[in-house]
Amino acid sequence: MSARKPPLFDVDAVLDTASILVCTGSGGVGKTTTAAALALRAAERGRRTVVLTIDPAKRLAQSMGLSELDNTPRRVEGADRSNGGSLDAMMLDMKRTFDEIVLTHAEPGKAEAIFANPFYQALSTSFAGTQEYMAMEKLGQLQATGDYDLVVVDTPPTRSALDFLDAPERMTTFLDGRMIRILLAPAKAGGKVYVRAVTAGFSVFTNVLTKIIGAGVLQDVSQFVGALETMFGGFRERAQATYDLLKAPGTSFVVVAAPERDALREAAYFVERLAEESMPLAGLVVNRVHRSSGDLTAERARVAAQSLEEFGGHELASAVLRLHADRTALSARERRLQERFSGAHPGVPVVEVAALPGDVHDLEGLRAVGADMAGGQAATVPGVPA
Repeated sequence: MSARKPPLFDVDAVLDTASILVCTGSGGVGKTTTAAALALRAAERGRRTVVLTIDPAKRLAQSMGLSELDNTPRRVEGADRSNGGSLDAMMLDMKRTFDEIVLTHAEPGKAEAIFANPFYQALSTSFAGTQEYMAMEKLGQLQATGDYDLVVVDTPPTRSALDFLDAPERMTTFLDGRMIRILLAPAKAGGKVYVRAVTAGFSVFTNVLTKIIGAGVLQDVSQFVGALETMFGGFRERAQATYDLLKAPGTSFVVVAAPERDALREAAYFVERLAEESMPLAGLVVNRVHRSSGDLTAERARVAAQSLEEFGGHELASAVLRLHADRTALSARERRLQERFSGAHPGVPVVEVAALPGDVHDLEGLRAVGADMAGGQAATVPGVPA
């Protein structure tokens, strides 16, 4: 009895109706290419689209004919706009996004003090979780402009790709935490009171922190918290609003995987995590699938190749048969892995994208990938628009 096929992922239906599309998956599975291909296809179907990458790889810019990407959306030339759509692309600049938030929301005169604070400089460039939170901020900003019908987000290539789901809660916990309240109280009172408070009222707490991080760093943190106090409410509100947006109608998540054991295991993790968070999953894209053709099995092809080799003089035919046998065996192994995934997650819609002979490096290649996803079955010839 053959395995039951999973539902087919109707890519075009999602592209035509979604307002936010979040692509997630482990590294090395073609997630960035998938995000770019989906964004291009949406634009050429008449939607004003922007693709935001959080992955610092250069592939997205190169495939779209751009020399570089930065924190400002750049128009992608060459996308077919005959249906009224457009395509912009950008890459998250974590520090610049944080700077923009400070300039927009800090009290007059406090922005420069915040920028000069050593703790802020570390927080805005390398602090754990800052990238995910800034991704949330940028997504909210793009959605709020009203300039785009669809925002496609290409997330980092690890399990931390879903860390931005935790960003609002982590930020709220941080801002409401006891440490912040203790640091904020003396910072409000001024420098001299700060010194007395550190040495007296909060001596037990701060002595421990001072031993760990040093008095200078502790003072930097306290002064930073004091300068940023008026922004805390805004952080909470915007983080929660963006989190709610990710669960709202119009948002869809696309999990990207390769037909390999580890990649599909990671895909299962993403699918289960999204279900736990009640996030809307559109489907799974299985990239780089090797499709077999014809009725000749791998075993029969190897037997035929061996027979030809015994007779001699049929090296080319034998090599072709062995190549067919290897490809058929690989295809069967990939099929079994996908069936195992679908058996564990029977309700997840799936679409396959055929393995290409080389990397995708231009718009025509992205069109071919998009057309393959939308067709769901046969591969398309690279360079032929859908």
